[in-house]
Amino acid sequence: MKIRSALLTAIICLTPALQSFAHHSFYSQFDSDAPITLIGTITSIEWRNPHIWIMLDVPNEDGSISAWRCEGGAPNALVRNGFTESTLEVGEELTIYGYRAFNGQNICNGRGWEYQGETIFGRPNDDGPTAPSRN
Repeated sequence: MKIRSALLTAIICLTPALQSFAHHSFYSQFDSDAPITLIGTITSIEWRNPHIWIMLDVPNEDGSISAWRCEGGAPNALVRNGFTESTLEVGEELTIYGYRAFNGQNICNGRGWEYQGETIFGRPNDDGPTAPSRN
């Protein structure tokens, strides 16, 4: 019984620490030397910690469509900057300026967004505001 209690206590104490393993460094996954611009249709948005995810269907030059997953900022940081769950709408066009994943998959880290003719966050390395840091 003592072992079971000790094990249960350890699980309860360590479970909150698991979230820290879910967070990662930008530089461990994304290539800062490979900026990318994606223009596509929003297919879904996942508003969750530690970062939001925006899924886009992006047309290729040959007419085919590529599905992309783009990481955004932390929800609380985005809200503090005026970006809420209702800012973007599925089915609308979005331009994302960011950096591609090292692994070559269609995954990016979005540092700047343009939506409905407005700059929500500036492009990387522009003088304008960029999305809150996700490092």
